[in-house]
Amino acid sequence: MSLLKNPLILALDVDSKEDAFKILDHIGDLVGGVKLGPRLVYRYGASLVSEVAEISPVFVDNKYFDIPSTMVAAVKASFDAGATLVTVHAMAGKEALRELHKLETELNQIRPFKILAVTVLTSWSQESMPASLHNWSVENHVRSLTQEVYNSGLRGLVCSGHELEYLNYPGLFKVTPGIRLSTDQVQIQSEDQKRVMTPKQAMKAGASALVIGRPILQSHDPRKTIFEILESCS
Repeated sequence: MSLLKNPLILALDVDSKEDAFKILDHIGDLVGGVKLGPRLVYRYGASLVSEVAEISPVFVDNKYFDIPSTMVAAVKASFDAGATLVTVHAMAGKEALRELHKLETELNQIRPFKILAVTVLTSWSQESMPASLHNWSVENHVRSLTQEVYNSGLRGLVCSGHELEYLNYPGLFKVTPGIRLSTDQVQIQSEDQKRVMTPKQAMKAGASALVIGRPILQSHDPRKTIFEILESCS
């Protein structure tokens, strides 16, 4: 059974439940999944995840990063609320990643579920990474973290489109944020994303799913925009 209805995950980056459901009433039938982050999850809790899950598969993007037992408990709580995808930080280390793989295996006996390990945030460039990481390039960090994730048994990853081409591991499910709809937007690297790419470029490079928010939410015709995105991905 597929995790998503199609490769487009809508980043529902708004601040109120009312706004969220107004958007979902308009375009929730078209998207492959819905990403909920701290802005909504911490405000409304697990009940919101459950409600949205009745409309579309939910991607809980809280990027858990803690001791192994706490990460396992947080991911399990997200699953129980109705999440289909959940993010953790790949930097949490081997022990945490192995424990999370065990949990993922158990939860998949109940329903399809995937843990996504975040490598290097798409808001980071080589210059803006923490100083302690500067000895390696972004590419080397992503390569190393991906290898650690893969060795743990996990097969879900979040990475920018710029890393996709050299992450050719068998069975890897790659979710790519930092998507902009035109080459002009990519060239100016707008807003707070630094390593960006168009939907067509990302899918051609090997993305399994795309996370897109503002280009849809700020569109004058969101339904038309979604159709155009899906057509460019095919």
